[in-house]
Formats: sequence, C-alpha cells, structure tokens
Amino acid sequence: METTIILLTVAARLLTAFLAFLASYLPLFDASSVKSWLRWDAFHFSHIAREGYVYEHEWAFFPGLPFVIRRIEPDSIQWHMLMTAIACDTSVTLYRLSKHHLRIPSLAFLATLLSLLPSSPATLRLAPYAEPFFTYLAYKGLLYCATKEFYHATVCFALAGFFRSNSIFLAGYILWGLGPRKFHLSALLTAVIFSPFIYQNFSAYLAFCPGPDWCNKSVPLIYPYVQAKYWGVGLFNYWSLQQLPNFLIAAPPLLLLTVYSIHILKGSFTSSLVPHAIHALILSTTLLFASHTQITLRLAASLPITYWAAAWLIVEHRAWGKVWVGWSVLWGSISIVLWMTFLPPA
Repeated sequence: METTIILLTVAARLLTAFLAFLASYLPLFDASSVKSWLRWDAFHFSHIAREGYVYEHEWAFFPGLPFVIRRIEPDSIQWHMLMTAIACDTSVTLYRLSKHHLRIPSLAFLATLLSLLPSSPATLRLAPYAEPFFTYLAYKGLLYCATKEFYHATVCFALAGFFRSNSIFLAGYILWGLGPRKFHLSALLTAVIFSPFIYQNFSAYLAFCPGPDWCNKSVPLIYPYVQAKYWGVGLFNYWSLQQLPNFLIAAPPLLLLTVYSIHILKGSFTSSLVPHAIHALILSTTLLFASHTQITLRLAASLPITYWAAAWLIVEHRAWGKVWVGWSVLWGSISIVLWMTFLPPA
C-alpha cells in the first residue's frame, strides 16, 4: 500500500508540474519576475537567504526556509528531488498516522489519497514556501506523539518552528499526551518547541533595540509588531468588504474543519482525535478572526484532520464528499494558473 501511495504522490507532482508548464504560456500580471518560483512570499525568503534579515518586515518570515535555499537553489534538480522525497514521505507518514487513529486501512488510504488533492497545490508543490517543510515535520511529530515517543515528537515540532510560527500550537499534543501527572516534563518539552519563536524574536531584539516602539513593550516581540504594521494582522482587521473573496475561497476548508471538529468533540472525549479537533478549532478561529484568512488554503494541509474530515464526508455524507473533491480539483487547478501568472492569492 505504501508503494502505491508513493507512486500516486509522484504522479500528483508530475500532474501539477504539467499544468504549471501549460500555465507558463499565459501572460504575467507582473512581468518583472523572470523565474517561475519567484512569487509573493518567495521574494522575501529569497532575499533573506541571500542577504540575511535586512529590513524590519522580513522578521515575519522564519529562518528555516532561507537556510535551505542557501544550500539548494529552488527550481534546480536537487530542489525537485528534495521536495519529491519530502512529499512522498509526508504521504506515507499521513497514511501511518491515519491508520493509527482511524483504525481502518482502507479509510486511512482514502484520507491519504484525498491529501493529494490539496486546496492550494501551487504553494505546496511548486513554490519555495515554508509549508511543505512545516507539514512534513508536523506530521512526523504527530506520528511520534501517537506512539508515545514524545522526545522525538518534540524535536520534530521544534524543527517545524524554524519554518512557521504556528508550530507553537503543536506543543498542545505534548501537553495532552503526557497529561498533568508529568507537568514538569511537559513544561520542559514545550519550552523546547517554543525555542525557535523565542530565538527569532530575541535575535531581532539584539538587532534593533533600543529604538523601535516595540522594544519598549513589557514583552518586546517583533513578530506580532511586524505582522500588525506591515500586514494588518489583528482581531477583525481583515474583516472588510474588499476581503470578501478571500473569505469565500477559504470557506470550504474552514467549514470542513469546524464541522468535523465539533462532531469529534460531541462524541467520546477519550477519542485519540480530540487533540486534533481542538487544534483545528483553535487554528481555524485564529485564521478566521485575526489573520489573513486565505492562508487557510495553505495551512489546512498541515492538519491531518483535514483529510480525515474529507474521508468522513465521503463515507458518511457522500453528496458533500463529492462537493469537496470537486472543489479541491477545481480550486487546485485554478491556484496553479494564478500562481504562474502572478495573481493572488498565494
């Protein structure tokens, strides 16, 4: 079964590459970029990889991906080999994790198959973005949590923290798994998971302070400051009529995660899916009320519960399951065209 999953993952990547090749003949919205992988946030990651953190706004981007880009040029053969290897192991890891939680190999295979139809394959398969690395490390850590290997899980979650700030939510799985009886160990492992976030902010403090206003805060963190100043991130800051299209395209995964998570929490609270449901609700609420909501299209893939929910739809609510599959294929194809022509969202 795992060999089949690897072959299907490679096939999905080849299909994405083929669609991107066809879309490359379309006119660019911004013709200043000659490299197909230089789009949106990739410009920031690329500049940090070349020059380091030069500008204040760049501190919103964590150092994991620039570290990789310094060593492997995006769009090179080595890059594609690396990304293909990560994609294949991510799929296999999801299958093993799904078997552990869902208990039915055929259902686990269905969930894994649905993960090959992500909501935004352009940024997950084509772009030098942090999400593929973050998702891979998160899945690995979650599998270790499922098998009670919490030290290994902590290492994976901490490494994921060098790619995305929301890795701090992953500490919840350690707290849940160890329980209150091992509070001191939970606190120690949580501190390790938080360390990349602390490192990023402390490095900025050394680089800028004293000086900017955020340096004088009781907890001087640059990350929330630049997110608010340069990207307008904050409670209800994104709720405007002009952002309505972004809410609409993010609605399918947000609705799916919310409905399925509530379904899980209304059942037995001893289910192994409970911490996944809690995590999904916290992240979905944050994305809906205090973030750029459209990045749900990227971050949903880092939650295995997204694909367990999709499999649940197909098995329990077949009509809605067909809607999900149709939307995934349609939006997935559209997102490739939008990416290649340098159009939002990304």
